[in-house]
Amino acid sequence: MQGCNYNWRTQREKKAFLALEDGTVFHGCSVGANVDQVGEVVFNTGMSGYEEIISDPSYAGQFVTMTYPEIGNTGINTPDMESRAPFLNGFIIHHYNEPSNFRSQESLQAFLKENNVPCIAGIDTRALTVKLRNSGTLKGFLHCSSEEISSEEGIRRAVGWCGLTNQDYASKVSCETAYDWDAFPERTVSWGVAAELPPVEFKVVAYDFGIKWNILRSMRLCGMNVRVVPARTPAEEVLKLKPDGVFLSNGPADPAALPYAAEAAKTLLGKVPLMGICLGHQILGIACGGKTYRLKFGHHGCNQPVKRLETGTVEITSQNHNFSIDPATLPSSVEITHRNLNDDTVEGLRHKTEPMFCVQYHPEAAPGPHDPFYLFHGFRKLMSR
Repeated sequence: MQGCNYNWRTQREKKAFLALEDGTVFHGCSVGANVDQVGEVVFNTGMSGYEEIISDPSYAGQFVTMTYPEIGNTGINTPDMESRAPFLNGFIIHHYNEPSNFRSQESLQAFLKENNVPCIAGIDTRALTVKLRNSGTLKGFLHCSSEEISSEEGIRRAVGWCGLTNQDYASKVSCETAYDWDAFPERTVSWGVAAELPPVEFKVVAYDFGIKWNILRSMRLCGMNVRVVPARTPAEEVLKLKPDGVFLSNGPADPAALPYAAEAAKTLLGKVPLMGICLGHQILGIACGGKTYRLKFGHHGCNQPVKRLETGTVEITSQNHNFSIDPATLPSSVEITHRNLNDDTVEGLRHKTEPMFCVQYHPEAAPGPHDPFYLFHGFRKLMSR
């Protein structure tokens, strides 16, 4: 593979390793940045979409293990990015491929190195995934630098890391200043195709807890002009903008570590129509009086079946979260609208008397199923009343 450091000699030497807090060590070779990092190890079951995955801010603090064995064929294409930079702590794959795609602008390896993201290849990702399913999410240490570090030291660093529970990562990935999405017309392009934009009918303020660009693209395609604001923006400042609706975005880590966000959502509830996705769903649940808990190994992939209770229909959804709303803690004023058919976890909520709804999954997913796109039209309907 000319121009790639992932040759037979690199694979054979296996100088990189992944050490888990339970003492397990996987040996492989580095195909990303030559750095060491700690992170929470999760797995993603998607067969495609690694570009969207590595640029999703919701993966901040995590090592993403791809269960699909061949990664890199697509290369990196700017129109497919979901944010301004990758925020994940590391990438774990079985086999790295050089790009074979006419749209490719650079290789995955080059992109990871430019953005200081370590990546290990050549390990048994199937065995790692089975371990995570059985043991639950584990803390890990990824050694990809030239520094001499023993496996035992790697295990100690994994054990010593604080992890993501009770950690506010939304503030780390959020924008620093507010901006208008329409100010960046080049970002309305997705998959290399420029969409024909409808006229603006609604003014929306979106909280950026780690927002994906395709959420913004989707709202703009539904006639919404979106003003994106930082995670810690007070509700009073949002209301001064006189929006037709407020959106709470996806984001990383523990929703219980964001009391400022729940307080803002509580203030906004009843004053303006609200929609939330993923972390935004959890924040709205907390604002209504509910509590969250950590899932064993989380939901990460584009093949999660969700039942829409109102109609009885089943949607195939894209998901990325490690926490869920505890249904037993929800007040009678909140109705569960969607359930995950794999484990019966809460996937959607609606307030019975106020204009508010939210879902745990990602209706904007790209690439991914389009079954839930109706939710953006539901937000339009809510703002039209």
